[in-house]
Amino acid sequence: MPQSSLAPLHMEVEVEQWPLKVPFHITGYSMLAINAVVVTLRRDGFVGRAEAAGVYYRGDDVASMVQTLEGSRAAIEAGIDRSALLQLLPPGGARNAVDCALWDLEAKLSGRPVWQLAGLTSQRPLLTTFTCGADEPQAMALVALEYRGARAIKLRLTGEPIDAERVRAVRAARADVWLSVDGNQGFDPRTLHDLMPVLMEARVALVEQPFPIGAEAQLDGIRSPIPIAADESAQSVADVPALVGRFDVVNIKLDKCGGLTAGLAMARAARDHGLKVMVGNMGGTSLAMAPSAVLGQICDVVDLDGPVFLRSDRPTPVQYQNGCIVCPPALWG
Repeated sequence: MPQSSLAPLHMEVEVEQWPLKVPFHITGYSMLAINAVVVTLRRDGFVGRAEAAGVYYRGDDVASMVQTLEGSRAAIEAGIDRSALLQLLPPGGARNAVDCALWDLEAKLSGRPVWQLAGLTSQRPLLTTFTCGADEPQAMALVALEYRGARAIKLRLTGEPIDAERVRAVRAARADVWLSVDGNQGFDPRTLHDLMPVLMEARVALVEQPFPIGAEAQLDGIRSPIPIAADESAQSVADVPALVGRFDVVNIKLDKCGGLTAGLAMARAARDHGLKVMVGNMGGTSLAMAPSAVLGQICDVVDLDGPVFLRSDRPTPVQYQNGCIVCPPALWG
């Protein structure tokens, strides 16, 4: 944010719960609702807002986010820009909420959209994946069929033998789509090796986070014919150099890295290291997807389907058209 705008702010912190349509299952974890923190920043009659869900597997939940924000309230309300925020707060949901609220506030103060402030030439609709949670194979196939407009689908897998039938069932139901799978840390080298022929036959284009955090060395020596993406293994920009030679793609999530400012820097670092870039999400309403869609403008893969799983959404929601996510200007930024 320009130095001229470094004036006092008023910050409001709210906790919200957004129930899911159905429980969502991934390896070792089930969700019934998305719990989010919404930060509102006010200055001179202008308002910037943003939402963060945190990173559940790191203990970055709403309670810890609120504690972090309240502990930093004085420094934030005294007036802060995004560069100073990177030094004040660590990567995570709290910084994400404040950073994206600062971007939104700057857009309101300047009369310029965030994509323009970020140095991008435009903001276009983005082809996004739609996720099938791990379930019985035919149930996943039915979900894939329900995504009538989808042109890209991601399958949540668990590392169990049934994964092969899950992949086959969805590909049989949707021969037309770009397909990826997410291991959610549930695989080991043998699991990946045994499943690979099925993935190849099904024309799977991306394998996301097959092995657990800390087990990245298990990828050494594996020459996968399908690109492998780092998700949990890539929390922030500091993790990028260690991914080279093991991963092909970096999945950036604003809740992990701590905001759009850090996300853009992480994307540049990934490119500099010869890696492709993906943007994902930790779940949330359209307010959480909009900043990620700005980052998505420079990404190779986009996974921003979070609101699809909610019973309700913001009054001005993102729109899903022809397999793409479209963010209305009135939503954010």
